[in-house]
Amino acid sequence: MPSNNTSPDLMQSLLQAAESSGAGLPPVDTWNPTHCDTMDMVIRRDGSWWHEGKRITRQRLVKLFARILRKDDDGVHYLVTPVEKQAVQVEAAAFVAVRVDRGTDDDGRPVLAFTTNLDDVVIAGPDHPIRVETDPETGEPEPFVLVRGRLEALINRPAFYELVEHARTIERDGRKVLVVASDGAEFELGSVE
Repeated sequence: MPSNNTSPDLMQSLLQAAESSGAGLPPVDTWNPTHCDTMDMVIRRDGSWWHEGKRITRQRLVKLFARILRKDDDGVHYLVTPVEKQAVQVEAAAFVAVRVDRGTDDDGRPVLAFTTNLDDVVIAGPDHPIRVETDPETGEPEPFVLVRGRLEALINRPAFYELVEHARTIERDGRKVLVVASDGAEFELGSVE
């Protein structure tokens, strides 16, 4: 992963990929099937998909399933078709953000482009916020970026370290925190203490 700004050509390609990232996806958020069941499928913390205890190794099949995945208000992830929805288990998030590229948009504002393990590209910002949960016992951060709908990507450790490396320190509510900016929004990564 680059430790400095991404080249303008690559950033332009990432911005274009982010614009079209959700294009062509089925309208799963509008489907309300009456038949609901549970499937023995798990999306593990590392982004791997497992069915009946066996890893799904065909990336095209995983991408096909990911196209019909949604997370409902109840916090459950479902594979959805117009006639049924199947609950699946998700250990951390539906995706893993495996790369972050830094650059600027056409207006010169900083942008952070995340690429997921399934090749989705999202630009962090008001529509794709970054959030960080902290384990109260260990203090370990668990960072996420919203990909689409309610589906998030767990930001992997190298990408998170990249964010932290380029974060700036500000004072907020009497404490020093690290923040990054992207697409006109600012996101807190955690406390400096």
